[in-house]
Amino acid sequence: MKDVAARAGVGLKTVSRVVNGEPGVTPDTERRVREAITALGFRRNDSARILRKGRTASIGLVLEDLADPFYGPLSRAVEEVARAHGALLINGSSAEDPEREQELALALCARRVDGLVVIPAGDDHRYLAPEITAGIAIVFVDRPAGRIDADTVLSDNFGGARDAVAHLIAHGHRRIGFVGDLPRIHTATERLRGYHAAMAAAGLPVDPAWVSLGSTDPARVRAAAEAMLSGPSAVTALFAGNNRVTVTAVRVLAGRPGPVALVGFDDFELADLLSPGVTVVAQDSALLGHTAADLLFRRLDGAGGEARRVVLPTRLIARGSGELPPPG
Repeated sequence: MKDVAARAGVGLKTVSRVVNGEPGVTPDTERRVREAITALGFRRNDSARILRKGRTASIGLVLEDLADPFYGPLSRAVEEVARAHGALLINGSSAEDPEREQELALALCARRVDGLVVIPAGDDHRYLAPEITAGIAIVFVDRPAGRIDADTVLSDNFGGARDAVAHLIAHGHRRIGFVGDLPRIHTATERLRGYHAAMAAAGLPVDPAWVSLGSTDPARVRAAAEAMLSGPSAVTALFAGNNRVTVTAVRVLAGRPGPVALVGFDDFELADLLSPGVTVVAQDSALLGHTAADLLFRRLDGAGGEARRVVLPTRLIARGSGELPPPG
């Protein structure tokens, strides 16, 4: 740094400000410093910076499934915010396994990340309490933490599901089936609650045979949907609890002779190109990630106060499948 300062004709503190992106440097001075850095091949000593500041300039992201398209924009948004703060993002997948989530989160903490963004698989996160006490900032996204108070960023799963079912009711449907994810998952139970709220608000009964929660395995979803679509109390419309369920539901309905209305929770690729296009409740997964990462870095920068809970709105996109009327 001394060589850079001498070549640029500035003090060491000015070089430090430019290297660390701190304010208080004029554009002309910054240009001279950066030209000197380029000419001399200077590289910041991150090891020394870590020792001085006590931070590693890295954060961890624990996802449910790296292959799920929902998490791609979320991960990218977290990475963009981290990069803007000069931090490296390290991510991994829990594969919806609470034990794997804990193992991965603690491994990242052991590597001294400054903070974690976690999409939880489990419902007990007391194992992170010592890490929080030690100064690691943690924000939960998509689902809340279990048994600890922590910053959380969620979509309005209840409101989005209620709007989806109300949309089907407004188009004449009275027998509406719901196929959702595992009942231990927060988003699945909130979407089920929204389904029941819309049906109750319309004064409609719910036959237990119209509701099925379980894994998103295509065979399980297919069996559940086909059971709802048969028999004397067959449903005339389906509400699919997430994008994986919706894709299987589309395949089931494609093989049936008559039209069945469908609304899915989560948008998915090519949904607008099908015939009819698939009506969905869309979450903004990029905004979820961006909001969570912003909150994380505010905590790292010293923001105090009680744990925050941020709920982001969803949006119903009508494309045709949710507007099909019941059979005459």
